[in-house]
Amino acid sequence: MTFARTTLIGESFVGDGPNAAHTNLVLGRKGGPVETAWATALATPSAGHVPFVTVLRPSVPVKPLTLFVTKAAASGDLHERATWGSAQAGLAQGVADALGDGLIPAADADDLLIIAAIWVNPAVDDLDESFGNQRAAAYRSIEAAVQAAPSVDDVLAAARQGAANPFYQPTEEALVR
Repeated sequence: MTFARTTLIGESFVGDGPNAAHTNLVLGRKGGPVETAWATALATPSAGHVPFVTVLRPSVPVKPLTLFVTKAAASGDLHERATWGSAQAGLAQGVADALGDGLIPAADADDLLIIAAIWVNPAVDDLDESFGNQRAAAYRSIEAAVQAAPSVDDVLAAARQGAANPFYQPTEEALVR
């Protein structure tokens, strides 16, 4: 399998409560716009949001090289351990799982880059659950990117039910146009 499109984008939300994981992911080839964004993000951190290369273990970056970008500034011991520990490890394992399962062709792994924007709730309270949710969210976001999911029909079907997310459930009155 080869990627016909220059840039693939995927999203996944897994779990509930303070240990849920939300991943927005961009996957693309070196030499294209994803490489420019990847290098720029790595070279221009902002206060509280310091992108870093995701590793499976110290000195073993996951392939494709994956940039972890925090959506929430790490605050407090457990949130910091979740961000740089369990969520990073979950992202690395999810990417490695996708590579191992062939969602990302092994022959292309050195030519691809991933940017992953990761939500770790500051109220996180279980590092193992955080890891598992992030692992699944990483895998599912890659799967969505590769499959160009959701389809337009899926989006329209969801829109007919009304926009909602774990942080906001509209009332019936709010959904009326």
